[in-house]
Amino acid sequence: MQTNVEINKQTTKDKTKKSFRFGSVIGMTLIFLFVLILIYPIIWLLLSSLKTPNEIAVNPMFALPQGFHFENYVTAWTSGNMNIYFKNSVIAVFPALFFIIMLGSMAAFAIEKMKWKLKDKVMLLFLAGIMIPVQIVLLPLFTMYFNLGLLNNLFGLMLIYTVFGLPLTIFLFVGYFKSVPNELLESSIMDGANIYQFFFKIAFPLLKNAIVTVALVQFFFAWNDLIFAMTFISDSSLRTIQTGLISFTGEYGARQWGPTFASISLAVIPTLILYLFLNRLVMKGMTSGAVKG
Repeated sequence: MQTNVEINKQTTKDKTKKSFRFGSVIGMTLIFLFVLILIYPIIWLLLSSLKTPNEIAVNPMFALPQGFHFENYVTAWTSGNMNIYFKNSVIAVFPALFFIIMLGSMAAFAIEKMKWKLKDKVMLLFLAGIMIPVQIVLLPLFTMYFNLGLLNNLFGLMLIYTVFGLPLTIFLFVGYFKSVPNELLESSIMDGANIYQFFFKIAFPLLKNAIVTVALVQFFFAWNDLIFAMTFISDSSLRTIQTGLISFTGEYGARQWGPTFASISLAVIPTLILYLFLNRLVMKGMTSGAVKG
């Protein structure tokens, strides 16, 4: 009788293992298909950027390139003015990221750690800024920029990125500052540190993962922006990389698909590189913010 029980237990274990293995195979297959769906458009874009115009016109769109024609990138960078568009995007985006992080962290620190009467109402105003659709403020902003002479100005574009990036940044940083013990602030002040020394030497370094997360999110928003750049920039020499892609044409206005795909790749590659190098810090920042916020 005992032998039969042992046999039944062993049979149950074998069935459980087989079902677990079968479920694992199905799960891994679904994950592989999902990753393939996400990655394949990028691979197709990179391969298409290396094709000749004849390959693109004659061969099927999913065919592999017959050779690696990197001259498409040279054409996009020089004749397509992607070097100018890339430089303009860098000038508008990276200073905005600096101001977003510095101003956002200072405002969040003041809201969360300092005591003053209107801090809750100020926080509500920033939260309201997150919910305002961009399309609603375009016309008032355009009128304001026209009166101030900020149209066709990269500084004006950088200012817009900073202003629209602050509400979400402050909201995220407030959650992270909640994890900083108040006792740490009190002890540092008792040791003779002022509020600025505490912020820059103690609180700000603790936000490393949060800063990377916020910087990457805001970089994606500003680097891929099209609506603000098209609204406030009409000078071709001041176009950013996204508006430059729209106007990218070959000689006599003809579309050159090889250089076009190459220019799109130049716009996408920086975001991919940043995410690949910083994704671990981003995941740590997002999970810690979810737990501590």
